[in-house]
Amino acid sequence: MSLLTPGRASSVETLLVADVGGTFARLAVAELRAGQPPQLVGLRRYSCAAFASLAAILADFIASAGQPLDNAVVAIAGLLEGDHLVNTNLPWPVSVADTRTQAGLRSLALINDFEAVAYAIPHVQPDTLVPLNGEPEGGSRWPALVLGPGTGLGAALRFQGGHQPVLASEAGHAALTAGTELELEILRQMQQRWAHVDQERILSGSGLMNLYPCLCGLRGVAPQWNTPEQLIAAAHLGDDPVAVETLEVFSAWLGSLAGDLAITFGARSVYLVGGIPPRIAHFLHAGGFQARFLAKGVMGRVLAQVPVWRVEHGELGMLGAAVWHAARHGRAVA
Repeated sequence: MSLLTPGRASSVETLLVADVGGTFARLAVAELRAGQPPQLVGLRRYSCAAFASLAAILADFIASAGQPLDNAVVAIAGLLEGDHLVNTNLPWPVSVADTRTQAGLRSLALINDFEAVAYAIPHVQPDTLVPLNGEPEGGSRWPALVLGPGTGLGAALRFQGGHQPVLASEAGHAALTAGTELELEILRQMQQRWAHVDQERILSGSGLMNLYPCLCGLRGVAPQWNTPEQLIAAAHLGDDPVAVETLEVFSAWLGSLAGDLAITFGARSVYLVGGIPPRIAHFLHAGGFQARFLAKGVMGRVLAQVPVWRVEHGELGMLGAAVWHAARHGRAVA
């Protein structure tokens, strides 16, 4: 069910919004009407690797939109340093000025993809939320931690309001920590490959393909799968015990990180988003995620009251980009 309800107000602002990850880019036209949720129309998905640049994707969408689009807000994985984006998962470099010029835009804003998702959280409807922990009743609780493994791993904090309602982060690049003997052994092996082993090395789509062969080596079997898609499909079939174990370990490790970040930020709710959770929902709900989320000593009693939701909505980045733009330009949205 869409979260976006068309409005009937006469004053409508349109802009291009995009959600760009390491694998896919999703683009749409956002229609903004005062006092109503943004409406997304003309949604298209692009394979990033099939285009020479971000500008080429934006230009292709603009050419097919059937209406003039001069302004764009792009939610994109990475950290903006001046004119350039710092990102390890995109297939091409990104310059804001060059992208704006090459795409033929009058204005272009790049914001962190999880900052955008966090902006969208207050607009998420209850029928898109699946509980993983805590009491499901009681409405939104702030601050809210937004965490999501996809091509990489993103995290942000959403406050109830204020001038700066979102705290973006690069938590995916913080050091990976281990909480079991198995995780310690995996981490030791990862440290032989990389001087800095961050959270993304395990808790992401590409991380799954680091975790799986590592477990194969520990179990004395040869790896059979070369992509996250193959691995996840095999785990769901249940024919490959190591594929199953990979998703069990992944889910539990993700739960541990979610608990750590909830404690660190004093989060009163957690929203699990990103491209991986919907594809491994069975394993996330099997109990390992929740058990490790709560395994925080005396803080376990506190975390037991924190609702954790898996969000079933694929347009949060674009919705959040539109909400971010509206907030910056004095347009109140519902």
